Amino acid sequence: MARRATIKDVARASGLSTATIDRALNGRTKVREETLRKIAEAAREVGYHARGVLNYRLDASVPELRLGLLLLKEKQPFYKAFRAEAERAIAARTDIRGSVTIRFAQSQSPAEFAELLSELGRVSDAVAGIAVNHPALDKAVGDLKSKGVPTFSLLNDFAQGIRRSYIGLNNIKVGRQAAWMLTQTASPGKVAIFVGGNRWHGHDLREVGFRAFMRENAPGYETLEALVNLETRQLTYEATLNLLDRHPDLRGIYVAGGGMEGAIAALREARPPGKVRLVVNEVTPDSRAALLDGYIQMVLVTPLQELCQSTIDLAIKARAEPNETAFEQHFLDPRIVLPEII
Repeated sequence: MARRATIKDVARASGLSTATIDRALNGRTKVREETLRKIAEAAREVGYHARGVLNYRLDASVPELRLGLLLLKEKQPFYKAFRAEAERAIAARTDIRGSVTIRFAQSQSPAEFAELLSELGRVSDAVAGIAVNHPALDKAVGDLKSKGVPTFSLLNDFAQGIRRSYIGLNNIKVGRQAAWMLTQTASPGKVAIFVGGNRWHGHDLREVGFRAFMRENAPGYETLEALVNLETRQLTYEATLNLLDRHPDLRGIYVAGGGMEGAIAALREARPPGKVRLVVNEVTPDSRAALLDGYIQMVLVTPLQELCQSTIDLAIKARAEPNETAFEQHFLDPRIVLPEII
């Protein structure tokens, strides 16, 4: 059987580096048309399977979409997976000549989020991102809108009434699902919830859903005052140990945002598996191990593939209908992961 051609074969035939070939195929950065044509010819010569992608990029009749994407915590497993899925989704499209420019916020500063959104807007046809709620974001999104650059809020809805669409989970339902799981697995008693902070609207909604379910369906459970962890491991770790010390009868914890690694570490240190039931968001190496060890009872997972595909679809729609004024909410269903199906 003939050996399948690889990027190295294309690089050798074109006289270019494998890094240049990779950028041309995945659209991470702009590659000159002359270079694209050289790569496409080399791909044709060696029979490289992805040459059709290059041909689409060279076809001027195919509309171009430059997507700007703002994420957090570049080294965190969830955002690494988010980046990879966004690049994969844009590279797989044959109805557009697509590229994605990704920036990572280093803090939760509204000024930094606003600056990065504005920076992305200068080089993109549409911008999507995860950011906090703050008037600085309203202004940045309003400025982009006035320049014809639609903005999409992802997972946490910011700049409501200004942004084009919210794409993400129905956070009230997510909170209710977390509460349901705790009531099914923990005996009546005290339960706690961690939120990232009051600038994360999505976390507020998850807390609302969590408390509403408990109030309506679980009168035997007492929901303690919400704890703010700024989505950090260390704060969550310290607060969980303090929580366990102050409430030895604690039955369950829901970490509504980031920082779950701290809660896992504290429970491993202070309680046997399953003594305090834990519900978190997103499968990472830490949460996967805790599921298998019995420290986590359920993980609510964002469907990243669907999220990225929907963002691209809505960005294309916004480009085609620039005068559309509808402010949409595009809800995705989370994937529920339990210990027995990990």
